[in-house]
Amino acid sequence: MLLRRVARSLFASWFVSEGLGVVRHPAPHAADAAAALSAWRARLPEAAIDVVPGGLLRRELTDRQLTTAVQLHGAALAGAGLLLALGKAPRTAALLLAALTAPLVVVNLPDKRADAGDRVLRQQRRDRLVRALSFAAGAVIVAADREGRPGITWRVQHALEERAASGDD
Repeated sequence: MLLRRVARSLFASWFVSEGLGVVRHPAPHAADAAAALSAWRARLPEAAIDVVPGGLLRRELTDRQLTTAVQLHGAALAGAGLLLALGKAPRTAALLLAALTAPLVVVNLPDKRADAGDRVLRQQRRDRLVRALSFAAGAVIVAADREGRPGITWRVQHALEERAASGDD
């Protein structure tokens, strides 16, 4: 279907653009990620911090490590978006995009300390949060799209009903 192919490509363009932007200019994204990690460390109880394997939440990441992690996330976002735009494994790519958008939601959660009472910063953070939530939801919808073909559950149920109707045991 031409409509589905064009719509997926247009939808994927934001992910590709965002991912490439992060790879090319990681500094502001790394700063946002560092602030989000600090905020989460402060909010989580000690028991929850120890649950994360490897003590990841306990140790401080260097600026270089954080920048590399942000760039890798951006590259994965752009790669999955490109796969979706090209129609290569579109459901898997969309599911990956939904999972990769989750950190963007976490980074953009409202934080009164980070916004320091600035209405413009608070509005920008809210806009980024809503955009990330919207694109995550869209990616889930794209991942669930079977292009008009029935899923495995329907096929199994249909086969069982046909078998019961024909009287085979």
